[in-house]
Amino acid sequence: MADKFLYETLDSASELGFLKRGIPDYLKDNLNSRFELRPYQEEAFGRFFHCLDNDFPGKDWPLHFLFNMATGSGKTLIMAGLILYLYEKGYRNFLFFVNSTNIIEKTKDNFLNPLSAKFLFSENIRFGARRVQVTPVANFEGVNQNDINICFTTIQKLHSDLTAEKENAITYEDFKDKKIVLLSDEAHHINVSTKSDKDFEELNWEGTVQRIFEQNEDNLLLEFTATLDYGHKNIVGKYKNKVLYRYDLRQFRNDGYSKDVYIVQADFEERDRIIQALILSQYKQEVAAKHRINLKPVILFKAQRTIAQSQENKANFHKLLDNIRASDIEQIRKKSDIDLVNRAFRFFHENNITHAQLAARLKAEFDQSRCISVNEEKEKENQQILLNSLEDRDNGIRAIFAVQKLNEGWDVLNLFDIVRCYTTRDSKAGKPGKTTIAEAQLIGRGARYFPFVTNEHNDRFKRKYDNDLSDEMRVLEELHYHSINDSRYISELRTALIEKGMMDEREVTKKLKLKDSFRATNFYKHGLIYLNAKVPKDYKYVRSFADMGVTRRNYEHTIASGRGSFDAILAENGKVGKVAESGRKDIKLKDIENNIIYNAIAKHPFFTFKSIQRYFPHVSSVRAFIESKEYLGGLEITFQGNSSALSNRAKLNAMSGLLNQIETEMRKNITQYQGTEKFQPGDISYIFHDKEIKLLQGSERADGDEQFVNNKGWYVFSANYGTSEEKAFVRMLDRQMDTLKNRYDGIYLIRNEKHFKIYSFSDGQAFEPDFVLFLREKNGNILTYQIFIEPKGKHLKEYDKWKEDFLNEIKEKFKGKTIEFKTQRKTQKYRLVGVPFYNNEDENEFKQSLYEAIGN
Repeated sequence: MADKFLYETLDSASELGFLKRGIPDYLKDNLNSRFELRPYQEEAFGRFFHCLDNDFPGKDWPLHFLFNMATGSGKTLIMAGLILYLYEKGYRNFLFFVNSTNIIEKTKDNFLNPLSAKFLFSENIRFGARRVQVTPVANFEGVNQNDINICFTTIQKLHSDLTAEKENAITYEDFKDKKIVLLSDEAHHINVSTKSDKDFEELNWEGTVQRIFEQNEDNLLLEFTATLDYGHKNIVGKYKNKVLYRYDLRQFRNDGYSKDVYIVQADFEERDRIIQALILSQYKQEVAAKHRINLKPVILFKAQRTIAQSQENKANFHKLLDNIRASDIEQIRKKSDIDLVNRAFRFFHENNITHAQLAARLKAEFDQSRCISVNEEKEKENQQILLNSLEDRDNGIRAIFAVQKLNEGWDVLNLFDIVRCYTTRDSKAGKPGKTTIAEAQLIGRGARYFPFVTNEHNDRFKRKYDNDLSDEMRVLEELHYHSINDSRYISELRTALIEKGMMDEREVTKKLKLKDSFRATNFYKHGLIYLNAKVPKDYKYVRSFADMGVTRRNYEHTIASGRGSFDAILAENGKVGKVAESGRKDIKLKDIENNIIYNAIAKHPFFTFKSIQRYFPHVSSVRAFIESKEYLGGLEITFQGNSSALSNRAKLNAMSGLLNQIETEMRKNITQYQGTEKFQPGDISYIFHDKEIKLLQGSERADGDEQFVNNKGWYVFSANYGTSEEKAFVRMLDRQMDTLKNRYDGIYLIRNEKHFKIYSFSDGQAFEPDFVLFLREKNGNILTYQIFIEPKGKHLKEYDKWKEDFLNEIKEKFKGKTIEFKTQRKTQKYRLVGVPFYNNEDENEFKQSLYEAIGN
């Protein structure tokens, strides 16, 4: 532990499966359902839960942890989740502080305003049957102990209030005898004493925070930052046993949660660079509109140093737009040799958008009323609502003019272009200067992913086209930084972006092509692949609680009588004295007054009539839900305690507990979707096509194994950019060719480079099998086996067990069944097969399973 950061130890524990990743229902249910938790956020919660409840070397009280997580990774959502978790643990008072008024106002809106598009909590926060309010407070004196009380302040104001007495301001007295959770955002600004090699001083920010923190041993200090200086020895010393999670921008980007950054460099005058940027911005809007995605891409025009420069940029911009003509658009088309720009013009041509129409649209879209300047602090405050709601449908802003004011604390998803309105550079000895580093930071903020879904891709928060860079929609996953074509500056900027994690120098693009020989086959031209679909879950099969996994027919409720006793455990003779057992009484729900049951259901947000009809479609009314033996009418409650005269309050509390128990059991079995059991045909020639994919140089996937697959007629692509396990499978199959060719005359193995998905029957979870193997029999039946195959390393078999179970379900469901597809020319017959995972070490087992599945 001495040589490792805490997060490194937790990394190892997580990889070995020692960390529980279960998120309590009350936490998930009380967050806004619009924000689905991502795997790395669940990981962050799991690490906190583990370290809060378990000892580890260096653990010290009061507890202090730091989350080092990338810009855009949803740190504020994690804060909201931690607040809910700690509320359940007994904490009621939360102090949120940061260095910027802008971030305070934004966070208040996210925590307190249900009408905000970024509101983090569910509209009704409930713990059991109790509704809980989130209340902003100036201090913690006289607060409601049932509420989540949050004091929002800047670190500057917090320091000032505590060092200079003011009326109604927060004081150190507020923190005595109270458990406080301190939430520090952009926490790297706090380390004044640590960085200066001084002891903590009460007269600086860090000393103020430390004094508050140490008021109570039960306090918690939770820091959040995307920036932690791991090269500073004092920072390392302070945080070695406090960093729970390091999920930096590089990892965030490589996991697909950000836009990809591209530098658009052109030998143009500034005027033409701006027009080119406008054309690309409009291209993105038109592509989104074609695919029915509501997107209004924003451009930022960045001045170098002064507000006067930014004001001049804005004035020149409006003059340009006032006079823009079709001829200006045509000039860019002729002069630009950038592939992205050429693709944009091809799109305009194919969709009948003329240069004159494009010029008119740019004039309208970038009218003065749709452009704002954000430079002075007052100006920034006046525009705050517009800046924090750029993605909203009723926010028309398309262009922002700024110098430095937006580099930190700005959340925007639909920034797609940044135009550098200057040509100077400030590097020294070939290293990026302060301006270039600030530009890289700004690019990092703009690279937040704009979420959208398509028919083929349901994960709205991740990039979808890394494995198909030529797809029309790919442009919606890119941030374009427009600059002059200065090789030295571009090199310096690339260096800064690589250091920030926004670019990866190891990245390469590879072309994946179908072989010409395969394109010439009848199978490519007329063959089919059968796939299922993802549809909303159908609960028509549910006719009882048992069908939804609710197996307990009895609920125990302890009556709080308020009475007690004081007796010796040992009698005088040394024997254990008898302990009186409180009474028990079983009452069937049909014997509880209907008005009490109706009241309990009305107070429970899960059991609305709409919800009852959704999960129990055969229930015709709330009354039927209450009286039917298959539902509430078949249950009973055991009252523990003095049950001789049960009050209506006791019965209501017991009913609420019973409903909570039923909800908990149901949620374990509720899914929103399912995969259809019917598989529909799709044309091979449509599903499989050439692609350009992105890989890491030197990785096992970057080697396409071209020499091996080149002369294999049954392998349809020109390369195999798979894992080592996938490559081993292809070699194994090659060794089976002589046997297979005795029975089959059409053998085609196709690697699934995100060409298709199939969906789990039970919950609709998407699965992309690595390969599909087609085997056409020789015997004249024209029967083709379609076999889904998934090579898997042993270390992943347990984690992906659901996939193997799904493959087995396919095998069982279609065993001996033939699907026929009839045309005027002929009838094609297919048989669907799923086989267990292939593993190189268990090759013989796989071969046996494969041959058994196809009847050899």
